[in-house]
Amino acid sequence: MKNNNLIRKAADKIFGGLNMSWLFVVLLAVGSAVLTSVFIIIPVFKNTSFYRMGVFFEAWILLAVMIMSNCKKPLESALKTFVFFLISQPLIYLIQVPFNQMGWQLFSYYKYWFIWTLLTFPMAFVGWYIKRKNIVSLLIFSPILFYLTSCYLDSFSFTLKHFPFMLLTGVFCLAQVILYLYVFTPKLWQRLAGFFVPLALILTAMLIFPRLSLSEHNFLPDDPVLTDAAVVEMEDNGFVDISIDKTGQDSMIRINAKDYGITNFTIKDGSREYHYSIEIYEDNNGYAQTRIVSK
Repeated sequence: MKNNNLIRKAADKIFGGLNMSWLFVVLLAVGSAVLTSVFIIIPVFKNTSFYRMGVFFEAWILLAVMIMSNCKKPLESALKTFVFFLISQPLIYLIQVPFNQMGWQLFSYYKYWFIWTLLTFPMAFVGWYIKRKNIVSLLIFSPILFYLTSCYLDSFSFTLKHFPFMLLTGVFCLAQVILYLYVFTPKLWQRLAGFFVPLALILTAMLIFPRLSLSEHNFLPDDPVLTDAAVVEMEDNGFVDISIDKTGQDSMIRINAKDYGITNFTIKDGSREYHYSIEIYEDNNGYAQTRIVSK
C-alpha cells in the first residue's frame, strides 16, 4: 500500500503538480532538443531506441501530456505545447547542421514536423480536458493509446527476432499506456477498455492485413538494358510482385511486397534471360529493405 501511495504521489506530481511556467517550457524544449540531437549525432546511439526520439513520436507524446496536464486552462495548454514544439523541433535540426553532410539541407525534413507543430495547438487545447479524469479523458487518449499500443507490439515483435533491439522502445510505449490509464482514468472498466480494446483491434489487424506494404523502384545489379519485350517470371511465392518499370538505358523494376521473405525471379527479354534472387528483410531500425542478387 505504501508503494502504491508513492507511485500515485509521483504520478500526480508529474501530471498536475509541476509549475509549468513559460521559463520551464522553454528550458524543457531546449533540453529535449539537445538530448535528441545527441542521440542522433553520436554514432553509438545509431540503431537504438534512443535514436528514435529524433524520428518518431513516443517521447514527444510523454512531454506533451506532461505540459498539458500541468496547465490551468485549455488555451494555456495549447499555447505552451505549441511553443514547446516550435522551439524544440527546429533546434534539433539546427544543432545537427555542423555534424551532418547535408548541412542546411537537413531543414527540408523539418516541414513534416512543422505541420505537426501547427496541429499541436488544437490538439493540446482539446487535450487539456484529460485533467477531468473521466470517460472524456479516455476518449481523448484513445488515438494515443492506439498509436502506443501499435508501437509496443511492433517493437516487441522486432525484439523477438533481433534481441535486444527495440526492447527499450517496447517497454517505454507499454509503460506510457499503463501510466496514462492509471493517472487519468479512475475507474477499472475504463482502464481495462483503454488497454485491451486497442490491443485486440491491432492484433486482429496484424492477422488480417499484410505485415508490410512496400512499393519501390529498383535497378538490377547487373544493369541490363531491357527492351519493351521484357517480361518477369516469378517463383510461386505470393509475398512479392515484380514488374518491369522502365526499359532502355537505366532499366528498372517495380517491387510490391506484402511480407518478408526470399524468392527467385527471371526476366526474359527475347532470347536473353536474367536470373535473380530477391530478399525483403527488416533492418535493425525496423524498416523494410530490399536485396537483389544476380544468379
